[in-house]
Amino acid sequence: MKRPVKIVIIGAGSINFGVCILNDLVTSRELDSELVSVVLVDIHAENLAKAYRYAQRAGAFTNSHIRFSSTTDRRQALAGADYVLISVAIDRWRSWEQDYRVARELGINHILGENGGPGALFHALRNFELVIPICGDIEQLCPDAWVFNFTNPEARILAAITTLTRVKAIGLCHGFHRLHHLIAKLLARPLDHLDIRTAGMNHLYWLHQVQDRQGHDLRPELERRIAADPQCLPPLARYLFQVFGALSMPDDHHIGEYVSFAHEFVEPGWIYGVEGLDPRRAVEEEILAGFKDIFEGKVALNAESVRASTELAIPIICDIELDRHVLRPAVNLRNTTGSIANLPEDAIIEVPAMCDAAGIHPLAIGALSEVEAALIRPQLSIQKLLVEAYRTRDRRMLLQALLLDPTVQSAKAVERLLDHMFRLQADRLPAFPAALG
Repeated sequence: MKRPVKIVIIGAGSINFGVCILNDLVTSRELDSELVSVVLVDIHAENLAKAYRYAQRAGAFTNSHIRFSSTTDRRQALAGADYVLISVAIDRWRSWEQDYRVARELGINHILGENGGPGALFHALRNFELVIPICGDIEQLCPDAWVFNFTNPEARILAAITTLTRVKAIGLCHGFHRLHHLIAKLLARPLDHLDIRTAGMNHLYWLHQVQDRQGHDLRPELERRIAADPQCLPPLARYLFQVFGALSMPDDHHIGEYVSFAHEFVEPGWIYGVEGLDPRRAVEEEILAGFKDIFEGKVALNAESVRASTELAIPIICDIELDRHVLRPAVNLRNTTGSIANLPEDAIIEVPAMCDAAGIHPLAIGALSEVEAALIRPQLSIQKLLVEAYRTRDRRMLLQALLLDPTVQSAKAVERLLDHMFRLQADRLPAFPAALG
């Protein structure tokens, strides 16, 4: 590092997020400097203490010279920050399960309830209440800082940040990896020998290009291999590819949050719930249990546990600080440069972006297919209505956002949903007038 760099991690007490980002920091040779200070922030003092102890242990294990500190006072931490990473939630698992189950009990066939569909409306409102005040502090205390948001629902949160504040923000998500690895497997080529580019919206991105190092188009070969083995795609992704020629693969639960007919292809049930219909649940629980043991110091650290993750935040910080001119595969930001030609400039999109000392520059993609763009456009209107409803506390606008959602089949059901959820989560949701007026 040629200058002092201050990184603030808000939500550092989150086990999965905390371990991944801290590992990325202490294994980064570029950031191995006493000029780099990292402040861990969390409102939960016990979790924060665990995160700080883990940072110290992991830093010692890798001989990192990064200076770590911690505080529950985010304003104290933010003063003079260069980068702020945000991953926050209120009572995440219980709230998310309520978002999903209450809507299903009212007859709404939505999927997952995290990033799209009616469940995501309440998820977004809860997290607006956390993220927007944080960004207000950033405006005052470190207005030139880059803000990297990890908080879901990513597109809706970033729409609120970029509409209601003046901070310099992008969103990051590792959902693109699943498609990249599938393509490499199907083509039987090393991933680093391929140029794979996706474009669209977070969790609703589409394959835009796949080439080899010599610039040869490999999409025809990929499509032949999928046709020969259609079971390589899960049911909903397979149907969209067969009918529309549009390929996406974060997984069917994520894609299904935005598609009106997804319930015909995705098993009902909350995949993290007691019914356990998705076999991945057991694997994810095992992974989280492993992270918890590492985080809490119950197992000794080793090269396998202290290794870089697939998250992009720390690599992008290095790209900016060292002017590396690296193309990163998926960054969420506003479409202000017209990167996707047939989506509006205020759309929150996910595209590859070049990262260097001058900033983060989205790649010019051109136009999506009409089908790909058409599946995204309703979400942009919903985002606008939801953000404006939050700003003005207009309950009728919340109802409008719900009624525009492709997964909603009943006006009466969503009216009841609004009333019930505002009673059920009164301690977690922003205040809105009780009457629709």
